Parts: sequence; structure tokens; C-alpha cells
Amino acid sequence: MMTDAQKNVPARLQPFSRYKARSGESYCLMPFRFLPLDAPRYLLTNFAGEYVVLAQHLLRAFIRHELPLHSETYDTLKVKHFLLDGDSTVPVDLLAAKYRTKQAFLSQFTSLFMFVTTLRCNHACTYCQVSACTERAADRDMHSKVAEAAVEFMFRSPSTAIKVEFQGGESLLNMPALKHIVELALARNEAIGRELEFVIATNLSGLTADALDFFREHRVHVSTSLDGPRALHNRNRPRFTGDSYAEVTEGIQRVKAAMGPDSVSALMTTTRASLCQPREIVDEYLRQGLSSIFLRSLNPYGRAVSSDVPDKYTMAEWLAFYREALAYILDQNRQGTALREEYTAMLLRKMLTPYASGYVDLQSPAGIGIGGIVVNYDGNVYCSDESRMLAEMGDRKFLMGNVLRDSYEEIMLSDTLLEPLTTTMTECVPQCSDCGIQPYCGSDPVRHYKTQHDLVGFKPSSDFCQKHLGVVKHLVHLLEDDEAAASILRTWI
Repeated sequence: MMTDAQKNVPARLQPFSRYKARSGESYCLMPFRFLPLDAPRYLLTNFAGEYVVLAQHLLRAFIRHELPLHSETYDTLKVKHFLLDGDSTVPVDLLAAKYRTKQAFLSQFTSLFMFVTTLRCNHACTYCQVSACTERAADRDMHSKVAEAAVEFMFRSPSTAIKVEFQGGESLLNMPALKHIVELALARNEAIGRELEFVIATNLSGLTADALDFFREHRVHVSTSLDGPRALHNRNRPRFTGDSYAEVTEGIQRVKAAMGPDSVSALMTTTRASLCQPREIVDEYLRQGLSSIFLRSLNPYGRAVSSDVPDKYTMAEWLAFYREALAYILDQNRQGTALREEYTAMLLRKMLTPYASGYVDLQSPAGIGIGGIVVNYDGNVYCSDESRMLAEMGDRKFLMGNVLRDSYEEIMLSDTLLEPLTTTMTECVPQCSDCGIQPYCGSDPVRHYKTQHDLVGFKPSSDFCQKHLGVVKHLVHLLEDDEAAASILRTWI
């Protein structure tokens, strides 16, 4: 006699009883996902992000309850909570605890606040995503009333640790607003006791002694862009007047000398001209004495998608660039030169530890709004930096409100945020829910809306999915098949 639950199972699926240990079977299956890794092997992952690589015949035997008791494969699957035997519920409790740890970031809610202090800029980057304007456009600066309202809005977040990131345009062009926000936040925090962190994203071309002193006094971390050697950097990030490469490299050294070697970090944006220079780009970071590099692909906003910009490339081309650059970085580490690739490190944290990544693109539900939020120069609040970029292109779909006229509750409970969040739990999104890398991936509704006119997106043609699938599978190959590389990669987390 079939139960109601069994009657409701679609014909193409096995009944629930199929996954339970039956008479004579020694174990039952715990929830897991899998996908082909290479011709003979499969990657298996569970809710907590534990993974196992199995040959096809072993996967088949595991699913059919035919694994020999306490074989090496059996014990590995048991330890990593892919199978359950005996009467104890402890393995289930452990799996649940690991999953709670992975999702603990949700209890903190918004911890990253990006303040766009100005849209003015003194560069003309070929791939500019933020639709920056000229230095003379003073109406694009954040003024004191917006800054004060933005700080009050920020402290409504329940997060015990808050990071303030200053964005632009070029943030150094509105130092008065930056100083005002830092001083307001520190004063406001005296009675609250949150853990505060400040970061400025800047091209360093306008770094004055006064600004550097302020950064040192208030521990403001500096994040900049370095696209590679002089010719490549100047080609990608031309300065209206002067040599942008000379200014950024000089600025990096000044910050390090004044504030210490870990006070400045850099990322690069890959253009078509970058694809053939992975080693040269890495060598430039080593020349500058930097300890990390972020290999960043183009985003589909601003000038990066303009028809007259020749920098476009396929995600397959970027993945080839990434693999070659990562191989060279690992070679440098083998020779004793420490350099970490940050995007890789964030993924490894999700793959090899019970903790989540703070990276907005790698969260489920999506990190928009609940992971990071943007207050624009005019007080408008957007659920992500990308949605702010989209608004500068004329589409304000993700505008949540304005700090000068809307309350925290009105902004954070707006349908503008809640609608995309309800569609981005990858555990139940079509084609994500049964994907083998689901525990390591995330959701980007803004990007999918921009590229595919849909918040969820069609995964087979999504470059977001192609990128993360390609990188994760490559990292699994390194962790499983290259002992020296695996040893280095584990130090990055």
C-alpha cells in the first residue's frame, strides 16, 4: 500500500523509500549532489560543502547500496556525511551544525556599506562600469546631509562588524565627505562598540600627504587597481593628464611606507589586451611587493558593454587566462615567493572550511542588500554596486529608496529587495538546486537581469555559471591531483 507521500512523487523520480536502507542494507544515503568532473570521475557535494571525488563505478555502487562495509570509499563517505549507518543521529546533527555555520552570515545581516562619495573621476578607463563623469561635475559629489543620513542608516544594521567602503568615481576627489563619514562613524560608534573597518577604493592619482596622514591615523585600508605592466595599465586606465601607471605604483609604495605592507591591496580587470599577458601581470604585482592579486573578469555595465569598446571576450577565454595565471602564481609560491589569488581564496574558504565567504556573488540567498548595500552620492540606496551601475545606465529597477526621505524599515523591507531575494536561494532555484557546485556558488540577480532579462537566469547560457563552474572544477583537479599545489592552496585560507 502506497503512502500519500509516495503517491505524490513524480513518475520520473524514485520513491522516497528508494533512498532508505532496506532490509539487508548497511547504510542509507544522506542528501548530496553530483556532476561529472572528468571522463572517469564525479564530484559529489553535500549541504555543508563537504566534497568527495569518486570514479563512476564507485558512485554507482554507492547509490545502489553496494559499497563494501568499511572500505576506504565507504569510510570517506561516512566521515563526510554522505551516508548514514547504525541508529545514531549524531552524523545528522553534525551535518545540520555545519550547515548552520555556513549560513551564519544571515544572522548578521548587512555588514558592508559602500558610500559613493563622488562620481567625478580623473581617469578614462576603457571598461569603466560606473559611468563616471569629469572632475568638474561638482553636482555629483556627496554632501554633508547625505553623509550624515547615510551613517545613521548604516548603524541601523544589526551586524556587530561593519565595513565602510568608499567608492567613486574617484574617492580622493571628495576627501571632505570621506573624512566627515569616518569621523561621524567613529563618534557614533563610541556608544555602540561595533567593529568598524574602513576601505577606500582609489586610483591613488590624487593621494596627498594630508590624505595619507588621515588614512594612517584612522586605519583606512587602501584598495587600488593595477592592471599590469606600464603599457597595459596605461592602455586600460588612461589618465586625462599624466601617466596613470607611474601614479598608482608610486602611490602603492607611499602607502606601504607610511602604513605598512598589508595596508594596500590591488585588483586587476581583465581586458582583451590582458588575455595574452597573465605572467607579465603577475610579475608586475611581484615587482610592487604585493601579497595578493584579484583576477577579475569584466562586468556587463557601463562602458564595458559599449559597442565601441574592443575589450569584450568570452568566458571561456577568461577561464584560460585564469588557469594560466593561477599556474604561474603557484609556481612562484613553490619558489618561495608568497602571492595569493583572492578570488581563488574566497572559493577555497567555501570548499574547505565550514565558513561562508563574505563575497556577495558567492552567497545564497544573494548577497544583495543583506550582504552589501550602496548609498549613492545623492542618497539613493541600491542593493548592490552593480545595481547602482545599472541605474547609471538608465535602469533603476533595484533602487530601494533614499536615506534623506525613507526610513531604514521602508528601504530594507521594500519589494525592490525582497522580490529578488526570494528568487535567489540556490538550494531551490531551477538548475541550481541539483548542481554539484551549489554549495560553493551564489546568485547574481542583477547580472542575470541585465544580461538575460530575468532575475534567475537561464543557467546553460549564463556566463556567471560558466565562470564559477569552470573555476571550481579546476580547483578540485588541483586539490585532488597536484599535492604540491593543494598544499599551497590550503595556506591561502
